[in-house]
Amino acid sequence: MTIHPHLFAPLKIRGKVIPNRMVMGAMHTRLETMDRPYERLAAFYAERARGEIGLILTGGHSPTPEGVIDQESPVLNNESHLQGHRTITQTVHDAGGRIVLQILHAGRYARVPECVAPSASKARINMYAARAMDLDEIWRCIASFAHTAALAKKAGYDGVEVMGSEGYLINEFTSAITNQREDDFGGDAERRMRFPVEVVRAVRAAMGEDGWVVYRISAIDLMHGGMSAQEVLELARSVEAAGADMLNTGIGWHESTVPTIAASVPRAAWVSAVRRIKEAVRIPVIASNRINNPDVANAIVAAGDADLVSMARPLLADPAFARKTRLGQGKNINPCIACNQACLDAIFSNATATCLVNPRAGRELDYLSTAPAEHKRIAVVGAGPAGICFAIEAAQRGHHVTLWDAANQIGGQLQMACQVPGKSEFLELLRYYQTALDHPHIQLKLGQEVHADVLINEGFDAYVLATGVLPRTPDIPGIDHPKVLRYTDVLSERVSVGPRVAVIGAGGIGFDVAAFLTEDAHESTDLATFSQIWGVDLNFATAGGLLPAPAQMKFDSPPREVVMLQRSPQAMGKNLGRTTGWIHKAKLRRANVKQIVGVTYLKIDDAGLHYKIQEATHVLEVDHIVICAGQISNTSLVSEFQALGVQPHLIGGVFQAVELDAMRAIEQATRLALCI
Repeated sequence: MTIHPHLFAPLKIRGKVIPNRMVMGAMHTRLETMDRPYERLAAFYAERARGEIGLILTGGHSPTPEGVIDQESPVLNNESHLQGHRTITQTVHDAGGRIVLQILHAGRYARVPECVAPSASKARINMYAARAMDLDEIWRCIASFAHTAALAKKAGYDGVEVMGSEGYLINEFTSAITNQREDDFGGDAERRMRFPVEVVRAVRAAMGEDGWVVYRISAIDLMHGGMSAQEVLELARSVEAAGADMLNTGIGWHESTVPTIAASVPRAAWVSAVRRIKEAVRIPVIASNRINNPDVANAIVAAGDADLVSMARPLLADPAFARKTRLGQGKNINPCIACNQACLDAIFSNATATCLVNPRAGRELDYLSTAPAEHKRIAVVGAGPAGICFAIEAAQRGHHVTLWDAANQIGGQLQMACQVPGKSEFLELLRYYQTALDHPHIQLKLGQEVHADVLINEGFDAYVLATGVLPRTPDIPGIDHPKVLRYTDVLSERVSVGPRVAVIGAGGIGFDVAAFLTEDAHESTDLATFSQIWGVDLNFATAGGLLPAPAQMKFDSPPREVVMLQRSPQAMGKNLGRTTGWIHKAKLRRANVKQIVGVTYLKIDDAGLHYKIQEATHVLEVDHIVICAGQISNTSLVSEFQALGVQPHLIGGVFQAVELDAMRAIEQATRLALCI
């Protein structure tokens, strides 16, 4: 009996069968900027095809040079590109997969000086202002979409996806926010929709009778003055009539002030917007955004809310997601925790995408697992993310690993991360680790403190230390005062915290602690509460799907008065994630968290925290002061080994203490496990 039967019902479109209802959504990876780009892309997609994903949508390829996301983004507009693309399609097809090329014109989001849009405008997320396209240019652009589609068919793709959402060019035509034209392609809703309809019609002709045409529609713009709910449905029906075979759903524009895929967004939060489109058309509809679990995916299809489900980042985290789901091995799925750190943050920093929990993603040619020359007995100390990932990888290669930790549970500082509002997905990561550690080559010893001499006497072949970090104690007079708490004690809930709190340090940990201390004021996984907090109109009565600002939830009486302080005079949160930092800052603003920068700490006493800004001195009368002033490596065991003439391998925080960098720790552990 199939555990998720609705996910494994085949779907036949134009004579070709999609074997299941799970889709790998399009992602920008920037793999095309690396050496051997087509080989890398082929290996990347083929790994997911072997993992049995039903359909793969590639990252966006622009039909014109001015439509690229940035200077290094791919263009597909002449036959010289075809051989590389044939490498991708052949490799994917050989692996049993189906693959569709996404055609994306970035419009005013194109980070190039020559960017264009329906009307002259500048997006707040782009340094360049877009000039308005003239009529001839619009028709040439439509033809360029068709030309790219024809090239994609020649290259062996099963179809193309026309990107019409997220605020890119086509979405800019459909919205009155960015389309102030008064000609055939602007004005009333019907004329604003003409551009996508003409594009789909031209692409349909280019693909012939056997090529799929997917249209990605903005199910909800999440922009004041965006498309109304009725306009979205009219566009869906018009695109269907123009020849689209499937509708994929996008949520929000990139410049929207509502989070759409971050961990703080409830799972399947946008399914009601998808359902409305599904009810309006006869062609298959794909649901997207914050679907990272087989149970959630199956429920969406079972309820008839969509015909397929798109999962982009979950396929970075685990390329075998679909196969494990088919085999009933959901507990073995390495979960996407929606952190954005290694994927979207990397892309917006002009780096290549990978995954925090799976550093192999996008690096398939670099992380080749081979059988070791000999199977070793390896001692690992520290069951945080670095120690766990090393143990799993090493055991899978045939080594025998004994993993110690003084705590009675695995996870190390991940256990604290689970307590932070918006980071509950870390619980799924811990669940996966617990399952993966149940391996015949791994012996787990918790609640046991070990020393170097004991381990050396047991005669292991190699020693790996993943003992992590300790909170750094700043040099402030009175730092040992009873008012002072360490962030580890606060997040582990080992102490009670009073109603007035100062937080020293405004890095990622400082923001996490401030969120934890005010969590009752702004965090909920309940969709209704989330929508009210962020001003989303769940009734779809407003253009763009946003409530007027006064309707958003306000918090006048948070559970605690929290003040954050930092030595640097720059604004707080500069080093938070590129795509999630604004969310953390917005939450703290709503919780009335005060932020003070450019501080010199003077002392701590019964009166509170004394500090100085320039020449003015101040006292914060608080009940507690939480220290979030960085970390130092926990090297006590390193010294023991070195004193006995043994140099252990160091991974994670004990190697380098920089914030709580799980991404670096996991990558380092994986690389070591593959070469030891």
